[in-house]
Amino acid sequence: MNVFHMVIWIVAIVSVASVLEKYLKQRAREKNNNDVSDDTLQRMEAMEERIQVLERIVTENKFDLRKEINDL
Repeated sequence: MNVFHMVIWIVAIVSVASVLEKYLKQRAREKNNNDVSDDTLQRMEAMEERIQVLERIVTENKFDLRKEINDL
């Protein structure tokens, strides 16, 4: 193997390593974005449950809004 072949191999190895590094960083970034999305989705579901409970309380027949306000 002469020097020319060795230079070609070194350039090829460095190029492949660079592409692989960029690919792995992109995958890690996408995974982090998905984690944030999952967290946001969980928070929205919790808020939706709370809103449903509040709607149920307010729309109950026994709920007297004026009485509650006056009691404050």
